[in-house]
Amino acid sequence: MSNYTSPPLEISSVLHGGIHHPLARTWQNQGRNLSKTQFMYPIFISDDADAEQAIATLPGQKRWGVNRLEGFLRPLVDKGLASVILFGVPMNMDKDARGSAADDPNTPVILALHLLQKLFPSLFLAVDVCLCEYTSHGHCGIPSPHADPAHSGLPTLDAAASAARVAEVALAYARAGAHCVAPSDMMDGRIRAIKTALIQDGRANRCSLMSYSAKFASGLYGPFRDAAGSAPMFGNRKCYQLPPNGGGIARRAIQRDIAEGADILMVKPGLPYLDIIADCARLAPDHPVAVYQVSGEYAMVVAGAEKGIYELKTMAFECIDGFVRAGASIFLTYFTPQFLDWLDESA
Repeated sequence: MSNYTSPPLEISSVLHGGIHHPLARTWQNQGRNLSKTQFMYPIFISDDADAEQAIATLPGQKRWGVNRLEGFLRPLVDKGLASVILFGVPMNMDKDARGSAADDPNTPVILALHLLQKLFPSLFLAVDVCLCEYTSHGHCGIPSPHADPAHSGLPTLDAAASAARVAEVALAYARAGAHCVAPSDMMDGRIRAIKTALIQDGRANRCSLMSYSAKFASGLYGPFRDAAGSAPMFGNRKCYQLPPNGGGIARRAIQRDIAEGADILMVKPGLPYLDIIADCARLAPDHPVAVYQVSGEYAMVVAGAEKGIYELKTMAFECIDGFVRAGASIFLTYFTPQFLDWLDESA
């Protein structure tokens, strides 16, 4: 048996006194308390008005027709749901190269906007703005007229035409009642184009612009693409979504979107990019920072809980706490309905 005697603890060594009690542990968040208003629920809106279709790869989530929205959302609004973000799923609409269905008056998100602002006047309505669900080629912009590059042999996108088209769609959603338009297409210059369109139409002071500023070409989008039917028909999106190793270009994109008029900045996905969330909070201390816990992240957390690796609520909170610690204050997550209950339990 050793005769070693440990030296007396230094004052600076004693940390456990600050976390010995449940309430004391909550104070370690340095005032950043979670509230229901920080959670935005992604909802898939089908062009089948009576749809209620389960999404196999996205547990617990469905595509909803407009006729089903009140029954689905009213219990959540009654629990404190404060905001949603709508994604159109045009399963039956005609698709073309420019995504004409995106701003058709009968497109599902426009119909949903008209309905939801009447049903739930206090519900914050954001709409994802992209062309991929509506184009025949499944890409997020307008194809370029230039010859395909020799290194890939695949078409590229026309940045100017794409930004202009995305701005048209965003303006249509703002006119339909969106409180926030959120372009996810990653086309160069689209934030400036949308902001200019909103200003010229007199809507820039009553429609927020939330930019997917640092959206990475991630392997975590598979369930979403199943849900929205938005997989590209050829190639991939690596020439306009950011490379996973691209911290520098992510910071440049964030700074660009600040200069072009974004009101809210988003990082997507979340867990692999906590450093980018922190960079965003540092570069834009006066802007809200959002994070999208994407479909693959959500599905992984659910799968691990189903395997008994951890408890679902514990891991869901750990993920959100990580986002908060990195600097985010708005959370787009499919766990939003559960958090409406969990936050009441922890109150």
